[in-house]
Amino acid sequence: MNYFQLFEIPVSLQPDKQLLKQKFYVLSRKYHPDFFTQENQMEQAEALEISSMLNQAYKTLQNQDETIKYVLMQKGLLEEEEKYQLPPDFLMEVMELNEQLQEAQMESNAEDLEKMKQAIANLQEEIYVPVKDIIASYNDETTTIEELQPVKEYYFKKKYLDRILATMR
Repeated sequence: MNYFQLFEIPVSLQPDKQLLKQKFYVLSRKYHPDFFTQENQMEQAEALEISSMLNQAYKTLQNQDETIKYVLMQKGLLEEEEKYQLPPDFLMEVMELNEQLQEAQMESNAEDLEKMKQAIANLQEEIYVPVKDIIASYNDETTTIEELQPVKEYYFKKKYLDRILATMR
């Protein structure tokens, strides 16, 4: 059973957060291990397993990056710890940003660091634009693997930029 089946919602790259929250509370009450203390060991273990999966699924589906990763993995387009080759022009742009960031950090220049954060935020928005419609209109039945390839590239680019932002905190 995948996370979407568990929540009984359609596969989506942008699950409805309110519906997800409602389903989570209903299922949390239904499968909470405390309600299975009088049941046999097998039923207790099953409730514990479902409860654990429910928490992990909720955490994943609440985060867009994690949801994208999960769907790509379900489709066989992404492997755990995959080393994806990003386009050279993107890597060059990021390398320049990294150099500017290092200079700003060495000089402890708060104004330049803020500009860097803004530049990275702008780049994140720029890489999101080409996949925005694919993500918004994703349909598990009709969206092709080829249509998901740009989403995979976006995922890796965003992950790369997020790591840079994490060093700035």
